[in-house]
Amino acid sequence: MRLTLNDLSERLDRLLGEQITRRIERLDELTVEVAAADAHAFLHSLREHGDLRFEQLIDLCGVDYREYGGGAWDGRRFAVVYHLLSLHHNVRLCVRTFCPDDDFPVLASVCDAWPSANWYEREAFDLFGIVFEGHPDLRRILTDYGFVGHPFRKDFPLSGEVEMRYDPEQRRVIYQPVSIEPREVTPRIVRDDAYGDVS
Repeated sequence: MRLTLNDLSERLDRLLGEQITRRIERLDELTVEVAAADAHAFLHSLREHGDLRFEQLIDLCGVDYREYGGGAWDGRRFAVVYHLLSLHHNVRLCVRTFCPDDDFPVLASVCDAWPSANWYEREAFDLFGIVFEGHPDLRRILTDYGFVGHPFRKDFPLSGEVEMRYDPEQRRVIYQPVSIEPREVTPRIVRDDAYGDVS
């Protein structure tokens, strides 16, 4: 039986309402925010409780809110968003939690609840620098082991820190400073004078 968003919201209020700090209903989907200290237990309850049964973690992604809303954002910088699916109730739920420390973002791993979180958490660590405590093997997954920084952070330079290339004389990959000249590319739009006229 498919749960409606109202039914889901009522069940969440009844079972876990004291842990929810904010709720957003948009695009026929419910998003709830939970404090970092409560997130691990809250997510486990979503999976295990018989009235909820969110058996599947569809996705987990990091978000950098620096300069969000044109710089109007005054909240925490890093968040993790969990996209969950209850196959039994045929309903989705998003759970967002903010890392308490902007300089060293840390959250508890949910690999013990959903093993599929393993690679998602590694990706969020690699690209955003979010550390997941209790992760069985937290290491880079998309960038090179010698990569410096986290490329999806808003303060990461567009041209990167270093570039790598294969050196045939040394017969190995080497790192060197970026050799690309920084430039700003603004697209030029060329249209006929009568573009868009309906005659």
